Amino acid sequence: MPSIVTSEATEKALRELLANEGYVLSEIRAYGETGTDILARKGGEKICIEVIGYKKSPPARAKDFFESFFRAISRIKDGPGNCVIALPSQFRVGLPARAKQYGEAWTRIGNAFPELEIWLIDTQARSRTLTRWNDWLSKD
Repeated sequence: MPSIVTSEATEKALRELLANEGYVLSEIRAYGETGTDILARKGGEKICIEVIGYKKSPPARAKDFFESFFRAISRIKDGPGNCVIALPSQFRVGLPARAKQYGEAWTRIGNAFPELEIWLIDTQARSRTLTRWNDWLSKD
């Protein structure tokens, strides 16, 4: 069974990665504060990032994923180049099945929101894998 990873651990690892890549980052939000989890800027690039953890319960993971989706696309009004859902790398196993389950709906979401990305964050190796929303339809 994949290990549980908190959203705080995921955010900390991602902030370190982005800072090392030269991004200027927004301050860490206070508990309960609304808004983008991480706003990353470099040059003219602006990325709005929503971060979630990996919980033990599959229904809780699904709920967090879909909430982060709506939060991510709501950031389009802020004019980012990319709206990102950042997830612990443990999500890699279930995402292809989730994309396949929703099929045409998943594709339409990706087509409607071309700036939507899913990043997998390896909190141990301090690395990230960047994917577009619709990339998950071809992964099995």
